[in-house]
Parts: sequence; structure tokens; C-alpha cells
Amino acid sequence: MTFDQAISIGREALTTVLIVAAPCLGISMAVGFLISVFQATTQIHDQTLAFVPKVLAVVVSLLLFGGWMLRTVAGFTQRLIENLPGLM
Repeated sequence: MTFDQAISIGREALTTVLIVAAPCLGISMAVGFLISVFQATTQIHDQTLAFVPKVLAVVVSLLLFGGWMLRTVAGFTQRLIENLPGLM
């Protein structure tokens, strides 16, 4: 395996991770922002008020996007295994 091949595989792996994690992170950030705005306007600063909705939002996003995430990671793994003989 050459250095360029290793860099290419690493770049594709990082891109795949970012694409797969984006829905959960985006939804979690949006819910966190909304909760922060709510806490700032009502002056209620309870830790569970910020934590529980974010956890529920991430669970819902995993239920919604889980199949797509699995297919994306499985596709990356399949391409990596198929290209493995050419790397030797």
C-alpha cells in the first residue's frame, strides 16, 4: 500500500464518518439551541431540561436515519474489502 492509497482511504473514512454523524449532530445542536433559548427566556436552568430532550432527539434521529447510516457504512466497508486485493 502506498502513502497516497492510505491517505485516500483515510480521507474516505473521515468523510463517511462526518456524513453519517451529521443528522444526529445537527438535530442535537438544533434541540440544544432551542432549549437554551427557552431557558434564557424563562430563566429556568435545570440540567435535566437540557439533557433529556437532546437524548430523545438523538434516539428519534437514529430511528429515522439508522437504516441509511447502516447502508452508508456498509457500502464503505464493502468498497474497502473489494479494493483490498489491489492494495497489496
